[in-house]
Amino acid sequence: MSPHRPSPTWRRQPHFPPAVTSPRSASPVSMATAVGAAMLADGSAPGAAVPSLWRSGRSLRCEAKSCQTGQISTAEAAVQSQASQDASVQTDQSIDAAQAFQQEVQVDYTSLLLFLQRVEDVVIKELNKNWTSRAFDGFEVNWTDQHEAVLCLHTLSYPEAQDQHLQVTSVSWNATGSVLACSYGRLNDGDWSTEKSYVCTWNLDRRGLDPQRPDLVVDVPSSVLCLAFHPSQPSLIAGGLFSGEVVVWDTSRRDDPLIWRTGLTDDTHTDPVYQVSWLPGAKHRNHFQLLSVSTDGKVLVWREERDGRLALAEGFALVAQQIPRSAQLKKLMWGEAAVGVTSLSFSHFDPRVFIVGVEGGYSLKCSMAAETPALRQTGSSVPLRAPAELAFSPHGGPVYSVSCSPFHRNLFLSCGTDGQVHLNSMLQPQPLLSLQLAKKYLFCVRWSPVRPLVFAAASGEGDVHLFDFAKSSQKPAVSIKQAAAECPVYCLEFNIKQTQLLAAGDATGTVRVWQLSSDFTEQAPREMTHLEQLASEATD
Repeated sequence: MSPHRPSPTWRRQPHFPPAVTSPRSASPVSMATAVGAAMLADGSAPGAAVPSLWRSGRSLRCEAKSCQTGQISTAEAAVQSQASQDASVQTDQSIDAAQAFQQEVQVDYTSLLLFLQRVEDVVIKELNKNWTSRAFDGFEVNWTDQHEAVLCLHTLSYPEAQDQHLQVTSVSWNATGSVLACSYGRLNDGDWSTEKSYVCTWNLDRRGLDPQRPDLVVDVPSSVLCLAFHPSQPSLIAGGLFSGEVVVWDTSRRDDPLIWRTGLTDDTHTDPVYQVSWLPGAKHRNHFQLLSVSTDGKVLVWREERDGRLALAEGFALVAQQIPRSAQLKKLMWGEAAVGVTSLSFSHFDPRVFIVGVEGGYSLKCSMAAETPALRQTGSSVPLRAPAELAFSPHGGPVYSVSCSPFHRNLFLSCGTDGQVHLNSMLQPQPLLSLQLAKKYLFCVRWSPVRPLVFAAASGEGDVHLFDFAKSSQKPAVSIKQAAAECPVYCLEFNIKQTQLLAAGDATGTVRVWQLSSDFTEQAPREMTHLEQLASEATD
């Protein structure tokens, strides 16, 4: 019942049983006579219609009794209220209205089919024409939000390592791109041989990430100088130690993560291991071997054994007398015949080709297919071979890092203590470009995995330089201050799964995860053409 509508007046006709009269409407004599007559003779007296004040009062209060025997009559007065008010209640479309609308839309599917068949050839012709059109060359569609700045997402550290003044010597992303590992050691001074170090991991996708509490901490009795996660097994990570050992940890085993190690044998490196890398097997691409390089001049390939050992599978030795003289290497005494290797990078196009950087300032092109025996055999269990094929023009000091382009088979970068980055082609000794990025050392250089013209470099002045050849061939596009007081940045790695992330570790024991702007993660339309032009300068 509407709140604006008054209650209807209920009207009922009282109906009483026979021989019942109201005391207010009959005298005592008549009542006695009626009673007597009823007792002495058969018959019935007509009912008296006497209105009841009690019942009419009850009816005004809308009280109904279950003893009602008559029909209830109702009436409504035309007192509908004119005032209205919105209650902001959404109402669904009625089913009848929806059905009526659907009935109005009549589709002639036969005619539609005939029309599509008639225009099919024309539409396909125009689509093919648009596919080959160059009308929109240079136009770039960006469906994501643009970020103008490079942002620091995480600042990670292990306080116990920082208390010992240990430095971050290496960083590595796992196969899923969600876990970041770093190694702690010392690259400048201190007693490396006896100082304990650590390997720490953080899962950046984990809820409740604590930047100062790693998910896993592995205590290592020797300084760890390099790390490399397995390409397809997210929990396996290899490390190279100052002692010359190569080890592999399984981060899913919290109590005892160490699963393989070389041990200290005649095959083990005699100098610190500065880089480790996983190699796909020649016969089975899913089966990987482990490669290590050291300043003892050896490049060794290891295979895992069931007893937890890493056994030597094959090896190479870099000897000064067997390096091509195209770059006029300085003459070395026979006692200094070994060429110390500091870094290595494999070609993304030919798995047999790799570039090494050496302490003498040179970058060397090498081949896994080399068959010439090395002059320097050191009692190894397998014959060592001489891999060097070409030497490139040197830096002004030791080369600390090399990186092969993932987009061009002949291009690679190198950097060293002279603060320069060289852009080299494997087809000629002289660099295509020499870029002075720092006054102090450059410790690491890496090509972007998604932008052919972008690379990053870590400097001894505490900066991470992001370089984009599309914008300039002489100066960085962005220089990020990683560490204060010019503390060196020793290592950096792009995330190949989450390509907007870049991790860098420094001498303060801190790892910073940077989120790159879209300028560094989205390839421009003519970028590969520009890269080819850079590479073609080798023959100009």
